[in-house]
Order: sequence, then structure tokens, then C-alpha cells
Amino acid sequence: MFSFLPLQIEKIMTIAAAIEEKLLSAFSPLHLDVVNESNNHNVPPGSESHFKVTIVSKDFEDERLIKRHRAVNSVLSVELSENIHALALHTYTEKEWRDYYADNTPLSPNCLGAGK
Repeated sequence: MFSFLPLQIEKIMTIAAAIEEKLLSAFSPLHLDVVNESNNHNVPPGSESHFKVTIVSKDFEDERLIKRHRAVNSVLSVELSENIHALALHTYTEKEWRDYYADNTPLSPNCLGAGK
């Protein structure tokens, strides 16, 4: 007679998905956009090393830009130390987003690395 053990399937999450999940949990953003920009850089196809994050949160009210970035970096400390080579952050309050950036999100600069 055969004994069937439950099949354990490990959930494999992309780095982009992990970033999104952590930021959603930490900041309850009004808007969140996580873009893998690795293909714009001199890295192998399918890499997840360069990201742009646009996040709008009430947590950023009355906070200076450096404190906003430190808060995001703190939440993503594991990813930054193990996987992410570059992280472009665009952190906004609801008013900043509504008044200035919703229709004009800043673009990331071109890669200056070797080969691109």
C-alpha cells in the first residue's frame, strides 16, 4: 500500500513581489508602483537588481525626504543587503502626489554602467 505525504510547495516570490508586499504592509500606501528596471542595465536577462519605487503614504506627512527614504530602506533592509543593487525612491504625501506627480512621475536616469 502507498502512503501519500502532503506535497509541500515552497512559495517562490519575486524580489519585486517581496518589495511590494513589505511596503503595502508597512505603509498602507494610497499608491504604490514597483518597477523592475534591471533590463535597462548591464545585467543578465531576468535579473531583479535595479528597482524604482513610487509610493504615496499618509505616513510621509510632515516628514523630510531623507526620513521617508530611511523608513523605506529600513523596511527593505534584507532585500537591500542581499538582492538589490539600486533602488530609486519616489516618496510622496497625498497632496504632493495629487498636485505635482500623479501625471508626471520622474523617470529614472539612463544606466552609466559598462556596456549600456
